[in-house]
This record gives sequence, structure tokens and C-alpha cells, in this order.
Amino acid sequence: MNKRLIGILFSIILLLPMSVLAEIKIGYVVVEKVLKEAPQTTVSNKKLEKEFKSRTDGLQKKVKGIQKQEKDYKKNSVTMSESERQKAQKKIQNAKIDIQRIERELREDIDIRRREEIGKLQQQINKAIEDLAKKEKYDLILYQGVAYASKGIDITNDLIKSLGKSK
Repeated sequence: MNKRLIGILFSIILLLPMSVLAEIKIGYVVVEKVLKEAPQTTVSNKKLEKEFKSRTDGLQKKVKGIQKQEKDYKKNSVTMSESERQKAQKKIQNAKIDIQRIERELREDIDIRRREEIGKLQQQINKAIEDLAKKEKYDLILYQGVAYASKGIDITNDLIKSLGKSK
């Protein structure tokens, strides 16, 4: 009788954690997909494009100007004196260096602003995850450092829809 009672208690103890785990609702979010597909990403990209359009256009004009200078140099270098050729080469070289500097600065400025926009989006994502968790009664939502997550717990599309509503 004692052995039977101990066996039943042991079975209950083993089954207890499984029943507790069965009641936990878990979700998983693919952050990269959210960052790509969230409506806020499109808005942010258009905002950055508009913000840096004049600088980008100015850089493109300078590049075309240098290309024209190089073309003119190649065309006229035969008739130039040695000192004129050196002067023209130096002018073109300095202009190229200037363009590289401007391009690097522009790229750095765009990267800084993009990181700022991504930071804002990540705050919105975290808030949306929290809201979705409360609304759908999730006990745990994971989104980084997961080796595997089944499609059954992937709530990425729900989160993207939620972000679309909060736009």
C-alpha cells in the first residue's frame, strides 16, 4: 500500500510541472522581419531620404563636374603645356579628395540618423510587444538569442499588424 501511495505521489509530482508549463503562453518575434516590414520603417526611410536629398544631390553634381573635368583634361591634355597638365591633374586630384571627404561625412551623418530612427522604432516595438502581451495574455515573449522557435509561437506578423495600427 505504501509503495502504491508513493508511486501515485511520485507520478503527481512528475506531472505537476508539465501541467503548469502547459498553461504558460509563449510567443516569439523575429526582430529583423519587424524592422524590415513595419510601416514605421518605410516612414523613417522616406524621412531620411528627404532630409539628406539636397546633400546627396549636391554630391552627385560634384561627381558629374569632376567627370566632366577629367573628360576635358583627356581631350585637351595633348595641347597643354607640362605645367598646365600638372596644374589640371592636381586640381582634379584635389577635387576627388574633396568629394571623398564629403561622401564619407554624408555617409556618417546618414548612419547616425538611421541609428537614431532605429532606436525610436525599437522603443515602439518594445511598447507594441508589451501591449500585445497584455492584450493576448502572453506570459513570455522572446525576440533575441533564441536558437529555435516553432511557427506556432511566432507572433511577428501580429506585432507588425499592431505596429501598423499604432502608426
